[in-house]
Amino acid sequence: MKISFLRTGTLVKRYKRFLADITFATGETVTAHCANTGAMRGLNQPGATVWLSYHNNPKRKLAWSWELIELPTATGGVAMASINTARANALVREALEAGVISELAGGSHIRPEVKVGDARLDFELQVDHCHCFVEVKQVTLLEENGIGYFPDAVSVRGLKHLNTLATLARHGKRAVLLFCVAHTGINEVRPAAHIDPAYAKGLKDAIQSGVEVLAYRCRIDAREKQAEIALASALKVVVE
Repeated sequence: MKISFLRTGTLVKRYKRFLADITFATGETVTAHCANTGAMRGLNQPGATVWLSYHNNPKRKLAWSWELIELPTATGGVAMASINTARANALVREALEAGVISELAGGSHIRPEVKVGDARLDFELQVDHCHCFVEVKQVTLLEENGIGYFPDAVSVRGLKHLNTLATLARHGKRAVLLFCVAHTGINEVRPAAHIDPAYAKGLKDAIQSGVEVLAYRCRIDAREKQAEIALASALKVVVE
């Protein structure tokens, strides 16, 4: 996935969930759209360098959108993270079509936003002539030693999706939870039991029911005026 018309700035603050003030090197401050409804724990770092995309659309209230943030790592390096959760499904679809996700390679007839009971899952596809249901969750919370956690706040909706996947698995369907790790500093994914113990328990129960849990990290290459993001490599999921 390529994102064009990028410009860097310094994050001043994120507020009212969907708004963020960013100051450019020229001294100009703009208000950008923040396409992330979550707590953004670990990402809301005033003073950090951020990347914005520009949209010349008269129907938009805000021309700028906050896309990426640069964050320091424990080893003294810099990691990149995507804050735009609206891009996660498109990234996964690209990876499915390109065969990047080896566990789902060869999948066809990809159908997004599939209603199952009273829930809606992100994808349904055919793999080896079998129906497979996939729910995508973006992971960006890095706490220590390269360990990423999900969720970053209590997620009733996330637990509902887990229960839906578990029900499918118990009825003989292939059900997959896919963590789209959009933080280059994360090397391993774990459920955030210290934040949402109900979700952590629900994940264990879902696995026992037959739900497969995968994690793939994004490669993020940000350059002047353009960035490229793609799912690149599998990561270990640790459920204690």
